[in-house]
Amino acid sequence: PPFITATTGMDALTHAVEAYIGNSSTIDTRKDALKAVRLIFENIDDAYTHGDDVTARRNMLHASFYAGCAFTKSYVGYVHAIAHSLGGEYGIPHGLANAVILPYVLEAYGSSVYMSLAELADIVKIGQDLESDQEKANAFIAEIRAMNRRMGIPDKLEGIREDDIDMLAKRAAKEANPLYPVPRIMRKDQLKEIYYQIRAQEERK
Repeated sequence: PPFITATTGMDALTHAVEAYIGNSSTIDTRKDALKAVRLIFENIDDAYTHGDDVTARRNMLHASFYAGCAFTKSYVGYVHAIAHSLGGEYGIPHGLANAVILPYVLEAYGSSVYMSLAELADIVKIGQDLESDQEKANAFIAEIRAMNRRMGIPDKLEGIREDDIDMLAKRAAKEANPLYPVPRIMRKDQLKEIYYQIRAQEERK
């Protein structure tokens, strides 16, 4: 199904990106993460649009495998910590949560990930006319948002209760630090801001 293809594919991208930008990556895990990112950028649109494209789906399967190899050794980060809190509390599907959260967390990391994201941008040939790492990093994040839009993935998540945000942020902070080798440690209040950013506002009746 297209939406499952989209969200599981973006889940694999999240595995690869978080493994690559983390502080415990190795030469081998970086190689695996790069393979995964390249394969996903080259194939996810075709796999989503043409479900019977066996080559695209095979390449996405390989990408998922390489991303798995990368994060199994190098771990993940705040995207997963936040997604786990939402899945546990509300049952929000993990791939959907990761897809929505990923660009917000990458932006929140700021300068700590500019160089790494610029390298990923170069690999997938995004922002080749740009000069600074920051510009390339922003172009890479912008393309993630564009991928989500093309595949019908929303930029906000329904069902997050405002009264729960303090508790959710506390859980995510506890999971990520010291378990994950994140590029930059965030306080609970910084994580709360991300929850507010990803939360779909309820329509007033």
